[in-house]
Amino acid sequence: GAFLGEPQLEMQQVFSGQRFPNVVVTMRGTVLVTWGSGHVLSRRSEDGGKTWDKPTTIARPGFQGGGTTVDETTGDILAFVEARHPPAPLTVYRSKDDGKTWQAGKVTVHPDSKGRMPSMHMNEHGITLRRGKHKGRLLRPSRYYAGKNARDKWPQHFTNAVYSDDGGKTWRTSKPFPAMGTGEATLAELADGRIYYNSRRHWASKGASPLRRWTAWSEDGGVTWQGLLFCKVLPDGPQNSNYGCMGGLVRLPVKDRDILIYSNCDSPSGRDHGTVWASFDGGKTWP
Repeated sequence: GAFLGEPQLEMQQVFSGQRFPNVVVTMRGTVLVTWGSGHVLSRRSEDGGKTWDKPTTIARPGFQGGGTTVDETTGDILAFVEARHPPAPLTVYRSKDDGKTWQAGKVTVHPDSKGRMPSMHMNEHGITLRRGKHKGRLLRPSRYYAGKNARDKWPQHFTNAVYSDDGGKTWRTSKPFPAMGTGEATLAELADGRIYYNSRRHWASKGASPLRRWTAWSEDGGVTWQGLLFCKVLPDGPQNSNYGCMGGLVRLPVKDRDILIYSNCDSPSGRDHGTVWASFDGGKTWP
């Protein structure tokens, strides 16, 4: 609660020259940003984002895999780096000192039940589950590229998630998100222990729209997804293209309240007009 107060908008440039940000808050209250499409960097702020330390190199070369995750059990931070735009080899880096230094670790990622190996780029940050029998589980969104990042493969693409019950050493892959053509997703744990999942969509079958976001829920800690819904309120990037745009999502740490904050561009064309929406009922409505 150190940074609660009257709402205000402050803007500053933290990185330049590359792409693909993730933002997390560590167990010490440090704001940590990861970034990079040619090499992956991090920066830290210990005063709520007012000032930032110098960039730290996580991997050079490297391609941001998104899903930066704070393990709330140990305080470790995990950064996912792919060798290039995926599908590509993955390295997971771990920081044990609040994001000051990073070391490559040995991890095992298991494919899904049909042998499909997930890719990590470019999803929102991961989370540590805080409730129920899966408390302590690490969970982050991921995706399946069907072998290639190509437009003719979009109907075979889908988002999913990977989860770890041993602090990030071993990861298992969830069932697919129940909509094909999806890629780049966000998730949040709700007060009742369910997981809310919100995804970008590049392609949609006839009669479905890729211009707004698609959502689903999990009742088993992120292993399976049900209740696919088309969210008419939330835009999926510029509305003159079905290409979509990565969105941001976070649940505010208010006890027993499912206040979600979603961000994306609200624009008829072009990636501009960055806008924030709030849901006070766990993603059911966005007033």
